[in-house]
Amino acid sequence: MRVTLFDYGAGNLHSLAKALATVPGAEVRVQEDPLRALDTDVLVLPGVGAFGAAVARLEPGREAMRAALEQGLPCLGICLGMQLLFEGSDEGDGAGLGYFAGRVTRLAAKRVPEIGWNQVEDERTLAGARLDTVYYAHSFVCRAADASVVTGWTTHEADRFPAAVRRGRVVGVQFHPEKSSTAGVRFVQAFLREVAP
Repeated sequence: MRVTLFDYGAGNLHSLAKALATVPGAEVRVQEDPLRALDTDVLVLPGVGAFGAAVARLEPGREAMRAALEQGLPCLGICLGMQLLFEGSDEGDGAGLGYFAGRVTRLAAKRVPEIGWNQVEDERTLAGARLDTVYYAHSFVCRAADASVVTGWTTHEADRFPAAVRRGRVVGVQFHPEKSSTAGVRFVQAFLREVAP
């Protein structure tokens, strides 16, 4: 199973690649070209960087990537990667993939960014990989236009936002599973097993 991390040029992908590689048969590679990244069995949009810079790197392959997701290419979007699955962001210019309807806005809280552990409410993203407490590092959150795609919620101060979304074989999580201890790695493993060709 080929698992491709699309690199927006933002930095360290080591811990995420290591978590993905714990699944037997997973061949993990990093690709900076958005079109070449689609030559894979599973696409992963990692959680490092800023929205504007990431969509600039994504732009040459944006329509092709959106079409591939609509046609069933499995994808896991993490933190910024989840935000790229939405239409746009207050953090930066440029269009996201628009796979999920809605926009990314700044956390409505006094303490921003949210960094550290927080609980997930009503999490039902993947069968057999329920999450309770996970690790966050973010200042922006997704505001889904359709609440039916939200498969888990988190509250920071008084702001309740989607912790996880899912439509078809595309999953987005605002938290970092690769930094969320054993339960987070199990979540990544469960996703890859479920979508494995």
